[in-house]
Amino acid sequence: MKYRYAQLLDALAEPEQARLAPIYLLCGDEPFQLGSAADAVRCCARAQGYTERKVLFAGRDFDWQQLATEQDSLSLFAEKKLIDLRLPTGKPGDAGGRALRAFAERPVEDTLLLITAGKLDRNQLRTRWVTALEEAGVLVQIWPVKHGELPGWLRRHMQARGLQPDAEAVALLAERVEGNLLAADQAVEKLLLLNGPGPVDAAAVRASVADSARFDVFDMVDTALAGEASRALRMVFGLLEEGVEAVVISWALGRAVREILDMAMAVARGQPVEAVMAGARVWDSRRTAVRAALTRHRAGYWGGLLQRADRLEFMVKGMAAGNKRDELVQLVCAMAGQRPLPASFTAPG
Repeated sequence: MKYRYAQLLDALAEPEQARLAPIYLLCGDEPFQLGSAADAVRCCARAQGYTERKVLFAGRDFDWQQLATEQDSLSLFAEKKLIDLRLPTGKPGDAGGRALRAFAERPVEDTLLLITAGKLDRNQLRTRWVTALEEAGVLVQIWPVKHGELPGWLRRHMQARGLQPDAEAVALLAERVEGNLLAADQAVEKLLLLNGPGPVDAAAVRASVADSARFDVFDMVDTALAGEASRALRMVFGLLEEGVEAVVISWALGRAVREILDMAMAVARGQPVEAVMAGARVWDSRRTAVRAALTRHRAGYWGGLLQRADRLEFMVKGMAAGNKRDELVQLVCAMAGQRPLPASFTAPG
């Protein structure tokens, strides 16, 4: 069964009464909506007694036997179990494809499989493992919000949080966040904290929402990709001191790692670096940094960094324990090809 993003949220709007499918495959390259969709499934599962949750990161060296083991094992702590499988590249390989088809062929009662993946292209959507999962459960493709759709999305999102924005407030907020839905969500949270629910005008937006630091964040990312670890770290701490949320920085880093991993895999298949960057529509202003990253490390290295970026995302969202600051620092250093923390760096303060 195939759902749109909004259809999934509507279907799970009343968690205790919603009818859960045995399998959910969520895929796309828009991180905020992908995370919101996954959170909705998890919330609904918790409300219906799926109190045990097993998280599996299906990176390049993942042992797919773990999925079969979790499928067959009885829970020691709960009657129902959620298997939360992360498939960042959307490419499970032959072994993974077989394991996922096997799961789809015999779903286990009281065991729910939630898969979150990157964007799947047309050919991937036709693979046997995807069609098997779609037939046994629910497939949701997450699409980025188009520029012309952003004001409507913002209005609905604000209204869902209890805000009543006028047209000027929506237009100004759309201009400030530049299509970054994570930044938009943070802006809405700040408006709620400062003003509470109710009417919102442009003056309230100007007073509480600074210009999005999205481009500064991306400058920091490109600095790391170029191999300038110390400078990138100073930019990170500067952004944090300016009030940029760690979740926005984490999102930008994870997005960059996914992009580089996809390109590195194409290079590993024998494609020239310049052709790969052209195919990925890398802007001219970014090509020096991206070229440096692609020539510095192979795909396997970036695959490992993607798992680290996923861990950081869990930490900044409060879904995993750990020192967010240290993990952020080490991820930036690793992206720049320097591990451990470079001796030339001195943390501010």
